[in-house]
Amino acid sequence: MLDVADPHNCVHCPLQECEALRPLDEAQAHYINSIKKGEFLVARGESLLTEAENGRHLYTILEGVFIRFRSLEDGRRQIVNFMFPGDLVGLQAAFDNPANHSVEALTPARVCFFDRADFVKLIQDSPLLGYDVTWLAAKEETALENHIVSLGQRSARERVIFLAIWLIDRARATGVAAEGNKLALSLTQSQVADMLGLSLVHTNRTMRALHLDGLVEWGQKEICIPNMDAAADLVGFSRSGEGQRPYI
Repeated sequence: MLDVADPHNCVHCPLQECEALRPLDEAQAHYINSIKKGEFLVARGESLLTEAENGRHLYTILEGVFIRFRSLEDGRRQIVNFMFPGDLVGLQAAFDNPANHSVEALTPARVCFFDRADFVKLIQDSPLLGYDVTWLAAKEETALENHIVSLGQRSARERVIFLAIWLIDRARATGVAAEGNKLALSLTQSQVADMLGLSLVHTNRTMRALHLDGLVEWGQKEICIPNMDAAADLVGFSRSGEGQRPYI
């Protein structure tokens, strides 16, 4: 058994201190610690999961932000989601199927990892933790639905505003951003275009127009929304109020 003072012990997981995440009780923490295989750092731009790879592991993000994307044969890609601390990476390919997407670190990050095979036993041994895994999958599906609505129905202005609000809201909820309407995140215009299905030129024009209108200030290293309530009302965004999220 690990010493309780060990910083890598799940009892002392940094996610336990995140107000938006539901703390594990002691029994759950010790159980997860028993199936956890380790932790490692991920450099910005490094891949955690590669499309078509049949990996053996699932990962929980402890620190940092990742992008999940799919690539086309000609090199174009569609970013389908951003992933934050507490999110479970690789769940979509957890049943012996190759990954249908890649996951790349957008910031320096730290993750812990588990063997996929152990999650069958986890569901048997701890149905409540199994429910939490299902909950995490359902919440990501909800996020993907919102992104699909943006791609299909929202204007370019609405897409950029919605994405900026969503990023800040998720970042604040998971301890990546402090209080306020700012998020320190190096997100390129090309990455925004890959997320929103816009050309790079259209993305650049839309960002400049929103900046001039005082709605979204999207710099090279920071996103700022001067009036969050006004921006949220403009695109019909419901601010985070779901209570604490589970994590594994």
